[in-house]
Amino acid sequence: MIKHLDSSSEDFKKSLKSLLSSTDEPDQAIVETVSKVIADIRSRGDAALLEYTNQFDRRSATLASLEISKDELDAALNRVSDKLRQSLEHAAQRVREFHEKQKQTTWTYEDAEGNMLGQKITALDRVGVYVPGGKAAYPSSVLMNVIPAHVAGVEEIIMVVPTPDDVRNDLVLAAAAIAGVTRVFSIGGAQAVAALAYGTELVPKVDKIVGPGNIYVATAKREVFGVVGIDMIAGPSEVVIVADNSANSDWVAMDMFAQAEHDEQASAILISPDADFISQVEKSIEKLLPEMERAEIIKVALSNNSAMIKVNDIKQAIDIVNIIAPEHLELAVADPDSLLNDIRHAGAIFMGHYSAESLGDYCAGPNHVLPTARTARFSSPLGVYDFQKQSSLIKCTSNSVTNIANTASALAHGESLTAHARSAEYRRDSK
Repeated sequence: MIKHLDSSSEDFKKSLKSLLSSTDEPDQAIVETVSKVIADIRSRGDAALLEYTNQFDRRSATLASLEISKDELDAALNRVSDKLRQSLEHAAQRVREFHEKQKQTTWTYEDAEGNMLGQKITALDRVGVYVPGGKAAYPSSVLMNVIPAHVAGVEEIIMVVPTPDDVRNDLVLAAAAIAGVTRVFSIGGAQAVAALAYGTELVPKVDKIVGPGNIYVATAKREVFGVVGIDMIAGPSEVVIVADNSANSDWVAMDMFAQAEHDEQASAILISPDADFISQVEKSIEKLLPEMERAEIIKVALSNNSAMIKVNDIKQAIDIVNIIAPEHLELAVADPDSLLNDIRHAGAIFMGHYSAESLGDYCAGPNHVLPTARTARFSSPLGVYDFQKQSSLIKCTSNSVTNIANTASALAHGESLTAHARSAEYRRDSK
């Protein structure tokens, strides 16, 4: 069912490259459809938004019914069971506590000449949060995207969530009530992204759009980037598990399932120096798979996008991890701390046998919005810093400006930018 690779084989690099080749690039037909939707929203506003919402989500909504009121959010919160409500509140508390530690504040210092320099930290004014709907209803996604924005100090948080066939998910709306969104609209797809990016009479224009979605949503976010900020273009979910023979094969198999059950494009990779342990995990997969509700999806994901990689030692395992740059990395080894310094590229690192990736998905505290498709080489998890921006502070005085004006003047003349040079010289010579 699952590919086996061996780092000592001659074609290993080629096989690994093939395994990691990206498959989430949109085809031209999707790009053209999304471009048409965005252009239509820009030109016709709410009329186009309503038409696309009713068409794609099989609804007969009116414009007024697209907004979900605060009373409806509170009603949904009251409808969920006490256990689920307490779980949402506990998760929200943990996520908020972690992200509070990411807050940046304005800072300044005075240099040797007496110039004041620094950075002013400012929250974004208004952000849009896209939350998947329909088959994929993720209240955890609400918490992970909304709470960091709140902690950052964003004043308005506009949430959009599709409700196909007019079915609203109480858990998603309850999470919105707990997280404290400003307004919620029951819209989705490229039309929702366009409405957030350009604004309509109903939907306010935002400064940044965050949150996961299908290929149409991801393509729309790519198209509107530059008009607004975006968090990232998320690909299929992925996990890499580095394991030695101290790991539990059933636990490792279940952690692979936890990624594979997202969808058929998900990826789960086991890397181990122990051939016997790899065999044990394979037996665990065969034993446990029939128990899974989404067994068919798991089977496809494991067959098409996943692998078990035999390596010479743990050091080589970490070398391969840094090539893969996984979204999620589990270190199912006896001494995970000893490996941490050598790991350079991973979205989130789960250390030790009890640190299941699924805990990070819901309530460990760190954000579950993570870079995929090897983008952990240059990207970070969603955080408070995504909802804040920095303005540089420069304050020179007649007493402090001389030295840096001389340097600026010399460099400006070197670049043949006379006005730049004169601008600095005027300040220097004003005494």
